[in-house]
Amino acid sequence: MKYNEVARRVNDAVGKENIIAAAHCATRLRLVVKDVKKINQAALDDDPDIKGTFNANGQYQIIVGPGDVDGVYDEFVKLTGAKQASTDDLKKIAAESGKKNPVMDLIKVLSDIFVPLIPALVAGGLLMALNNILTGEGMFGTNSQSLVQMFPQITGLSQMINLMASAPFAFLPILIGFTATRRFGGSEILGAAAGMMLVMPNLINGYAVSEAVATGKMPTWDLFGLSVAQAGYQGQVLPVIGVAFILATLEKFFHKHLKGAIDFTFTPMLAMLLTGFVTFIVVGPALRIVSNGMTDGLTWLVTTLGFVGYGVFGSFYSAIVITGLHQSFPAIETQLLANIAKTGGDFIFPIAAAANVAQGAATLAIYFLAKGNTKLRALASSAGASAMLGITEPALFGVNLKYKFPFFIALGSSGIASLVMGLFHVMSSSLGPAGLIGFIAIPANKWFGFFVAIAISFALAFIGTLVYGRSHMPVTENNVNVDNSKDVVTPHADGFGISAPVEGQLIDIATVNDPVFSGGMMGKGVAIEPTGNQIFAPADGEITVAYATKHAYGLQTNDGVEVLIHVGIDTVNLDGKGFESFVTQGQQVKKGDLLGSFDKKVIAEAGYPVTTMVVVTNTNSYEDVALDVEYGTTVLSDDVIMTAVPQASFENETVAQA
Repeated sequence: MKYNEVARRVNDAVGKENIIAAAHCATRLRLVVKDVKKINQAALDDDPDIKGTFNANGQYQIIVGPGDVDGVYDEFVKLTGAKQASTDDLKKIAAESGKKNPVMDLIKVLSDIFVPLIPALVAGGLLMALNNILTGEGMFGTNSQSLVQMFPQITGLSQMINLMASAPFAFLPILIGFTATRRFGGSEILGAAAGMMLVMPNLINGYAVSEAVATGKMPTWDLFGLSVAQAGYQGQVLPVIGVAFILATLEKFFHKHLKGAIDFTFTPMLAMLLTGFVTFIVVGPALRIVSNGMTDGLTWLVTTLGFVGYGVFGSFYSAIVITGLHQSFPAIETQLLANIAKTGGDFIFPIAAAANVAQGAATLAIYFLAKGNTKLRALASSAGASAMLGITEPALFGVNLKYKFPFFIALGSSGIASLVMGLFHVMSSSLGPAGLIGFIAIPANKWFGFFVAIAISFALAFIGTLVYGRSHMPVTENNVNVDNSKDVVTPHADGFGISAPVEGQLIDIATVNDPVFSGGMMGKGVAIEPTGNQIFAPADGEITVAYATKHAYGLQTNDGVEVLIHVGIDTVNLDGKGFESFVTQGQQVKKGDLLGSFDKKVIAEAGYPVTTMVVVTNTNSYEDVALDVEYGTTVLSDDVIMTAVPQASFENETVAQA
């Protein structure tokens, strides 16, 4: 790669006068620009040395790749005279130069609070769905008995599953207290304790508060003549977030003004004491009214507009996913499910399922259209399958938005399918995977309507994309070298193994909350949720990238495989805080050598995930990068997790040239 030429092309596309400031991380240029609309996006999309672009949080990011981004950045700064900044400074510049959007700020807060809770909520939702299958009547025909009625011996099993399913929702304030307090900069343990305070069994259960108030049976505390209701907050969301904010603010205040042993001894007590009084007297009751009002408003909207409301929502759902606004939906859905007797269930879930299936179907259609591009076909097949199961980011950012027409065809298909959902009045009774198998979260008597809508969503998106794409799909070429000689091609029997650089649980990289990695822009790879805190060399080779921020490493193995190890998402903003590095660029290492370490608590308290990406950045040089371990497996640092399979090579190149 010629850095000066790449920098010149980027400058031509972005515009020198359009640049406010520039920085870079391990893989991408990060720019703050005056107007994104002035960027020649087509030029960047067609540039062979640029792997992709996206705009997020006020930063226009251009993916160059590890090892090369430094050189391109240096040449870019020389050429443009752009203001150099650290990534943390750039974040502040972006916030100052961009228009303040309190709605997006609120969405970001809700996302940070609820994304870590998704595994617990989904687990509880699926267990609830399983219990629905066991106890639901009419599953095997009209007026048929439930499985528990037919087989009374499984009653105990059903009751145990129901207990497990109810736990995450019954004690939701504890979970929210933990993540929300951490998000606001306080102690997550104190946050969990505050959540426990709100669901103590000697309080009136949150689900029975309205009835207790209506019947005049609400017990109260007498606080110096002030009557304070002894109301619990089971199933509530906003009150707990408010409590977490107050707790974190008080804790930081006392940490600042109390010192040494006094701080250690009295800060937790004072923070909890004051938070408790403020919560039960003012904040809790006020935010309960706001929270219930939101739920009532959404329920009224669906009740009033009916199937039309479903259709409108479905037409925009995937567009909402692009903005990130959908990250706030779990807060609404849990509220709907917590008051299911009143709301009837969660209407967002079936709409999301229809939208996800539509985007997945459109992506799968691209697979059949991209006959000459093996790279695109591989991406479309994996991203399409992922979308069918409820994870759409790879399909959206990696395929559909790139070609545009699949995305808009899927939007229309989703709108029609959601309208059908509304006609059948489909609502979920729990959370679950918003895709093809989402029926397990739907009551059995609504399965027919769900499947009809899903079938319509798939058929319209797939057929529409296929038909339209035959005349509008850009002509693609195979991404491998073509040779017309008639030589014998001998495939390699073995590949080059890449070991886990960190201990933890292996997860699908398509699920991480970073489109550069989830969309495959950097190449194929995996992600690991670390249980350890040390980074080891995954193979013998040379360190090609060892950034001062210590959060990412590049390694070229002795076999030629280029591996990027990236600890966390956006952790470059920490500027090395919480990280240690023990290697330098150009250093030779052996498999298992210690490269660095990280402090998970420091990273988490700063609000960043520690999910670690392991990517083969020269994926196109190989026939495949194959997974050797199933997702969900806990891997050790010497376990081979993937293999780079060499492409077929000519048996005798000299003869071929002759």
